[in-house]
Amino acid sequence: MSKWFLFNFILLIILIWNVMGHFSFPNLQIHIWFGLMGALLFIYNWTRNAVFETIRNVPNRKTKVKLARLSKRVVTLHRWTGNIALVAILAHGSLVMYRYGFSISNYKMVVGVIALVTLAIQIATGWLRLYKPTIKLRYIHLYMGMTLFFLILLHIVL
Repeated sequence: MSKWFLFNFILLIILIWNVMGHFSFPNLQIHIWFGLMGALLFIYNWTRNAVFETIRNVPNRKTKVKLARLSKRVVTLHRWTGNIALVAILAHGSLVMYRYGFSISNYKMVVGVIALVTLAIQIATGWLRLYKPTIKLRYIHLYMGMTLFFLILLHIVL
């Protein structure tokens, strides 16, 4: 099993803990629901990276083939899930800006904006890989995903 499965699970627990521990729970504000939806969609998509790492590291060929077939079926959903996550995060950010305004001194907002830009780059490289699959785009897509993972964690914790 990949370390990313564990990391994703830990991020999921922290996310759920923060949402359930919010002062307005269970009557959460709409911007929190959009942020939760975007984060859950990202975690779902990022789990695909964990599957790829497991395919590379598992010694059993039968397991590799099974995981590769599953991953092949999910690839079309993967792209659209990323787009839906971007829309959810844009709605989340817009609602937060409308309600609170933007403050450069608020670290949570700054990290959120950086995460949004990172997500946009990741989605762009993901779609570009469909038309021009180069190693450079693959690595950019992968490293944007890793960066986004830690930015989301930081955004949740702040």
